[in-house]
Amino acid sequence: MFPTFESLIPDKNIQILISAIIALFISVRSIPVIINISGLRGLMDNPVKRSSHKTPTPTFGGVAIFAGILIGYMLWNFGDEGILLHKVFAGMVILFFLGIKDDLYALSPTKKIGIQIIASAIVVVGCDLRISDLFGIFGIGHIPYILSIGLTIFIFVAMINAFNLIDGIDGLAGGIGMIASGGFGLWFLLNHHYSLACLALCLSGSLLGFLRFNFSQNNKIFMGDTGSLIIGYIITVLAVKFIHFNVLHAWDPTSAFVSAPIIAIVILIVPIFDTIRVFSVRILRGKSPFKADRLHMHHLLIDNKLTHMQASFILYFVTISLTTLTYSARIYFSNTELCFFILFLLVCYFLVANWLEVKRLKAKKEREDITDAVATAENKVADKRTNAEKLQLRESISPN
Repeated sequence: MFPTFESLIPDKNIQILISAIIALFISVRSIPVIINISGLRGLMDNPVKRSSHKTPTPTFGGVAIFAGILIGYMLWNFGDEGILLHKVFAGMVILFFLGIKDDLYALSPTKKIGIQIIASAIVVVGCDLRISDLFGIFGIGHIPYILSIGLTIFIFVAMINAFNLIDGIDGLAGGIGMIASGGFGLWFLLNHHYSLACLALCLSGSLLGFLRFNFSQNNKIFMGDTGSLIIGYIITVLAVKFIHFNVLHAWDPTSAFVSAPIIAIVILIVPIFDTIRVFSVRILRGKSPFKADRLHMHHLLIDNKLTHMQASFILYFVTISLTTLTYSARIYFSNTELCFFILFLLVCYFLVANWLEVKRLKAKKEREDITDAVATAENKVADKRTNAEKLQLRESISPN
């Protein structure tokens, strides 16, 4: 009998580690090829007024992320895959081609959301992957079937678009995705859900390889919608499955993850809060919630003289520190109390963002005032020079 990969390396932990490393390797090795092809074919994202980059840049980093996840995951058979992962990959392929088309030819929001709903329904309805319990938040426990289907599909679409929205500066969507998938992957691994752990850590490995180039100055690439849609989709699957696995322990006071929904929200706090704030401000200002602007937190940080790397690392730190704090506080507070804590954090997020926006407007006004003062001074000098030249001309032509 010929040996298989599984017989050569029977330890599932090592298998998953190998898969993550291979996903990283594939991402690192394939991105330079994608950059060269994009340059040759002119498949570049040209900067516009609201862009944070100044030169044309390839936008197909999501292709490398997709390849790394797919190849890394498919190496092993963990035996606990079930029907979920088959349908997850079906939805991921749908979103991959949606992203490719949107990166090549911009699609309308209606078409994009319609296809996202289909991809989400494949796992929500097809695998019964639902948020069926709110763990006592505001006294709410079990959720009726139809309501839970609608709620879960809404969460999928919202999170897919949230990751799309935060993909506005170098490293942000990729780094937050890497942290979130790494965190969920570690929990799945420790609890022996090997297929989901492998999927999560392959995504994390692929994103680590992508960040190497996303932060680069000479070999830069963006993930594009191809990448952000896939990241949002997979991380939402991981988050909902994380909550689903903890439903049986929802009322067990000794469970480590009684507050599973709260922990999932805090891990994804940056895309969730940013989407809530941006949509709210746009609507209050009488604009379409889908109208592009520079109201995102990452844009505010950049416009207040932080670099892309500094802004991204600040938001990484916020994610990790708040997740650690919430994980520690879960022992002492109920889910409802932790929910009020999240609402408090949301208010703080709005206040900080408003302060940064005011600072940006003041800085812009100061620049405009300086520009106007310089222009006025230049005009006065020019007027004086013109008057002097006129006087000199009169003296030269006047009779002695």
